[in-house]
Amino acid sequence: METFTDEERRLLAPFVSNMDRPVFVLRSLPEVVKGALFSRYSRSTKSLRRTLLDEFIRNKEIGFEAQEGAAGGADAGGAAATAGSGPGDIVATEKAEQFYDRVLLGYGDDSVAELAGAHIALEDISIIATKMVQDARIGLSPLEKSTRYVYFDQKDENGKWRYYEEPDLAASEFAALYSETCSMLFSTYASLIPKVSKFFSERMPRDESLSERAYEATIRAKTCDSIRGLLPASTKTNMGFFGNGRAYEYLITKLYADPLAEMRDLAKTMQAELRTEIPSFVKRPDTQHGRETQEYIRKTRLDGLGAGIAAEAGADEVVLVEYDEDAEERIIAAALYPFTNASMTSLRGRAKGMQKPERERILSAYSGERSNRRHKPGRAYESAAYTFDICANYGCYRDIHRHRVLTQQRQALGCLHGFTLPKEIVESGFEPEFRDAMIASKNAWESIAKKRPLQAQYVVPLAYRIRWQMTMNLREAFHFCELRSQMQGHMDYRRVAQGMYREISRVHPLLGGQMKFVDMQDYQFERLEAERKLDKKIAEAAKKHGK
Repeated sequence: METFTDEERRLLAPFVSNMDRPVFVLRSLPEVVKGALFSRYSRSTKSLRRTLLDEFIRNKEIGFEAQEGAAGGADAGGAAATAGSGPGDIVATEKAEQFYDRVLLGYGDDSVAELAGAHIALEDISIIATKMVQDARIGLSPLEKSTRYVYFDQKDENGKWRYYEEPDLAASEFAALYSETCSMLFSTYASLIPKVSKFFSERMPRDESLSERAYEATIRAKTCDSIRGLLPASTKTNMGFFGNGRAYEYLITKLYADPLAEMRDLAKTMQAELRTEIPSFVKRPDTQHGRETQEYIRKTRLDGLGAGIAAEAGADEVVLVEYDEDAEERIIAAALYPFTNASMTSLRGRAKGMQKPERERILSAYSGERSNRRHKPGRAYESAAYTFDICANYGCYRDIHRHRVLTQQRQALGCLHGFTLPKEIVESGFEPEFRDAMIASKNAWESIAKKRPLQAQYVVPLAYRIRWQMTMNLREAFHFCELRSQMQGHMDYRRVAQGMYREISRVHPLLGGQMKFVDMQDYQFERLEAERKLDKKIAEAAKKHGK
């Protein structure tokens, strides 16, 4: 283990979590310094601590200042620095940026940008916008306000329902129609909350086995699940995510090229805010390279070509479009590969000649004794792929969309494919209100879409169906089908996950048989057992901490 003098330990201590172990965390450093540090580190024989000390802390050009004050808040072992010795006080960020721009770009700014990141909050953006942002599959980790656990029935400080006022529509002849339709949807949604909640409370009275907290949470979730289809895609929501600089750079570039005003405005505000934290990593959208990329994205939109293809209304919810017919052979060969010295070609040939019992034996052994869905099967299951054409409501798509290890493409949101009418709305007697809202929304969408098809998406409620493609390997299908079919999930996406599992099992029964944790049952109150378990965890935590 490398040794440092007492003075060196004093200088380093505020910036590393320990001085004596090979695994440690960097802290109290601007993101640009972290990225630059790792970049230097990748091309140096020095340790990371030595690189930090010699090339950054002692580099006057970067401007590590107030070292005495910073070190005073930490001992030589790396204890926490005192308040007031944060990044702004310890390091002159602006100098670090200048140093990065002038010296370190030669190290490959793309890879360096993946080593620096930031958390960002996006508030009062439409549900449409969240899907655009979450299209990014790599480098961003999103979390979004839930329509399942939160009521969207509060007006803003001006007494207006919380929906995005699309500027192109606001300046058009559709301004009044758009506003009236969105307001109608929110009014219907809000009016049904107490009525539907009362219906579920009467259907499931609370017993002593369920705490008041768990009971109320179960009824709220069921109410939200039943009426969220009334919310328009223009609904304002909040989301936050963590991302690296490279992911932010491409996302902002892509948003600048989007035909919708909200996306371009979002690109501008995101870039401005990220400049306060990782400025060097969000500069490229403004460069010639960034502008050329934006123009490329604009020109590769095929709206004009697609307009000549006839629309198809309605569809089955889950359709298996394409799959690898030799999936069993692919997976068996890939499973055996690391444990042999044979070529993949010969292993494929061997797997092809296997009879069903031997195939089943190998697949079962490879999958192992999975005791829960978090026991992931091995990477051999990535050797076979499936493509699904899904047609389900937009609320369902909104939940499913956040999966990452797959390919997704969606069509524009509209009213062509009809809407989903929850059976609970029918059973509770509120179908007329729900249906009237859907019909009025469709009429508004049809009027607006004749001239502004993209902007018309904002007026469409979440109950209307959208068609999208999902291509995934079997390992991701394990994760998706087992996770999204769980009891506590929304009935709409549970149905999609169950349908995908059925299709995989239909064409490949041996492979589908390895998915042990797909829940094919229907439930009246999906969140009930999850809330019971949460009650138990709360009680255990209280006991542990003596409360």
